[in-house]
Amino acid sequence: MNHQELIPFIERFANAKVLCVGDVMLDHFIYGDVNRISPEAPIPVVRVHHERSMLGGAGNVVRNLSSLGAQAVLLTVVGADGAAALIAEELSALPNCALHTVADQDRKTSVKTRYISGSQQLLRVDIESTHSIADEILTQLLAQFEKLAPACDVVILSDYAKGVLNDNRAERFIAAANKSGKPVFVDPKGRSFSRYQGASLVKPNLQELAEGTNLPVTTESEVEAAALSVMKQHRIGAVLVTRGALGMMLVRPDSAPVSLPAVAREIFDVSGAGDTVAATFAAGVAMGMSMPDAMRVANVAAGIVVAKVGTATTSQEELLSELEIGDALATDTRVVSLEEAVQRVRLWRRLHLRVGLARCSFESIDAAAISFLQQARQQCDRLIVATASTGTQPLLLASMVYVDLVIAGSHTNEALVSQLKPDYSVV
Repeated sequence: MNHQELIPFIERFANAKVLCVGDVMLDHFIYGDVNRISPEAPIPVVRVHHERSMLGGAGNVVRNLSSLGAQAVLLTVVGADGAAALIAEELSALPNCALHTVADQDRKTSVKTRYISGSQQLLRVDIESTHSIADEILTQLLAQFEKLAPACDVVILSDYAKGVLNDNRAERFIAAANKSGKPVFVDPKGRSFSRYQGASLVKPNLQELAEGTNLPVTTESEVEAAALSVMKQHRIGAVLVTRGALGMMLVRPDSAPVSLPAVAREIFDVSGAGDTVAATFAAGVAMGMSMPDAMRVANVAAGIVVAKVGTATTSQEELLSELEIGDALATDTRVVSLEEAVQRVRLWRRLHLRVGLARCSFESIDAAAISFLQQARQQCDRLIVATASTGTQPLLLASMVYVDLVIAGSHTNEALVSQLKPDYSVV
């Protein structure tokens, strides 16, 4: 599919319901200034000026789903402590999200506290339990999972090796998801893929793929071979390998691998980009996208978040805008039918853009035509030009900087205005 064909799926993300199971944590940031060294020890003294907390781990996947407009359900284990209450508070502030927890008196809710001065991280303090959850806790968690899964479209297992999915526990959730007929995508952790057997897809990065297979992953053919090895040995349906600056590769049985380069942009922070990929990919598949198309959209989403500072998310509007920009740069996607123009206008209105419509009755693109189009474009954010010509003129018009879309063919002015409903028109 081209970008325009993907847009309706993204616009329906509000109908996607994703169940996320895994290790939740609280990311706490303490910001301050360092002006002196402590007299007690050779360490900096931080004068704190503000603090903030946000959901991390599986919670960050949920943050991304919410930002994309999807419905998210988080199922996890927390301790009986203040951090658990803060996690519940953070999640309750997210739209279309539900939290289901099992409290374990013997565990500490994971909290990662970072002390930051300027752009420099000075210290990180972790408070957490990483041992596997007890069997009785697993039983309670699985009982909730079996109730929640039938109402969801896709399951994500977000493994951060903090206990919820350790040992064979991930396999238990995968079996339950398969029993419910739900695809299950795994964001893995550790040096073995054996506990994820039966999953629809696993999403390792290059290091995780190398460590989990003991195979080289330097070239594309080596990455494909390692991914095929994972699928064959552990009955896994597909492997989506995130490759950092090299982009992504999707490997499936009986299909050629699909590779995408990373979206070119200045990188500020890669924190949480993997969670963005998992959330976007899952929402796309939930709405009926093929895996290659869901990967394309996830790749665009990852490109957006790495250009932001900190553990960021992307919104549905940002994603639509990025796809729209990509189409705007391609002349061959700017000559469209009236029906396709109506679809594009719907997107522009979602992005709060002012739409103009101009009828081009010039026989040739001369100075008068250029001046006419330039003046029309100054009245709006996006300009659609309608022309009765079906020869080379539509492509010439589409190549002009003042023109965003061209409708070729015979359409009455009344039909154009009634269907496009422009904010400004010269017809």
